Amino acid sequence: MNLSVVIVSWQVKEKLRENLCALFNSQGDFKLEVLVVDNNSNDGTVEMLRNEFPAVKLIANSENRGFAAANNQALKLAQGEYLLLLNPDMLVRTNTLAEVLSWAKNNPQATVIGCKLENEQGEIVKQVRRFPDFFDQLAVTLKWPHLFPGIINKYLCSDFDYSQPAKVDSIRGAFFLINRENYKKISGQEIPLLDERYFIWFEEVDFCREVYKLGGEVWYTPVGACLDYVGQSFKQVKRGQAQKYFSDSMLKYFQKWEATWKFKILKFIWKIILLIL
Repeated sequence: MNLSVVIVSWQVKEKLRENLCALFNSQGDFKLEVLVVDNNSNDGTVEMLRNEFPAVKLIANSENRGFAAANNQALKLAQGEYLLLLNPDMLVRTNTLAEVLSWAKNNPQATVIGCKLENEQGEIVKQVRRFPDFFDQLAVTLKWPHLFPGIINKYLCSDFDYSQPAKVDSIRGAFFLINRENYKKISGQEIPLLDERYFIWFEEVDFCREVYKLGGEVWYTPVGACLDYVGQSFKQVKRGQAQKYFSDSMLKYFQKWEATWKFKILKFIWKIILLIL
C-alpha cells in the first residue's frame, strides 16, 4: 500500500462526501486506502459512508474523541508507506496525490510534508508557522494583533514564499503527509502517533516539534494543491467553547515544551480571559 489517507470527521457530511469523491477520482500509479474516523456526528455521516463509500474503512466513535485521539485510531490500522492526515473539508485535485507522493519520494529527508492550500477564491491559505514562543502567544491571547496587525508577523512567517519548497518549523494539519519509513528511522517507532493530551489545536505543531527533536525535517512544497474550505467543523463550535479548547491546548503545549514561568503566566492570563467570556 503506497498511501493511507486518514480523515477525522465531525458534522460535515456534505463536505466529506465531496472530499471522498475527489480522493477516489485521483489519478496516478499508486495504491490508496482511505480510513475515516467519525467523532459521533449526528448529521447522517456514518450512514452516508456505509451506503455510498463501502471501500472506506470506517471507525464510528460513540463520542467525540477529539482530533489527535481519533487520528491515532486510524494510524494504528493504516498500511501505507505514506500516511496523509487530511481534513474532511479539503478537496484534492486529480493529480494532487500523485504529485506530492512523487515529490516525497525524491525528498526522503522530509519526515512531514505539506502542499499548497488554496481557498475558494484561488488565494493561498497561509499555513507555514514558526514554533510558538511566549511573546507571540501572549499577543494572540490578549488579541493584540487586532490593534497591531504586524506584531506576530514573525510567528506567521508573513514573508514566506509559497512558490518555493522549503524546510519549515510547522505546517497546518489540514494536509499533513508523514513518511513512515523516515519517521521509523528517526524514532524507532513503527507508528507515528499524535499526542492525545491535545483535544484540538497544537497537535500538529507538537508533532512537528517532536520530529525536529528526533532529528527529522518538516517541508512545504508547492507541488500539488488542495482546495481548503478552512474549519467547517470548528465553525459549529460556540465561541466560548472554542476559546476553552484553544487555551487548553496552548497551555499543554507550553507546559510540555517551554519554561515553567511562561506556562504559569499564560495560565494566569487565560483564567482571567475565560472568566470574562
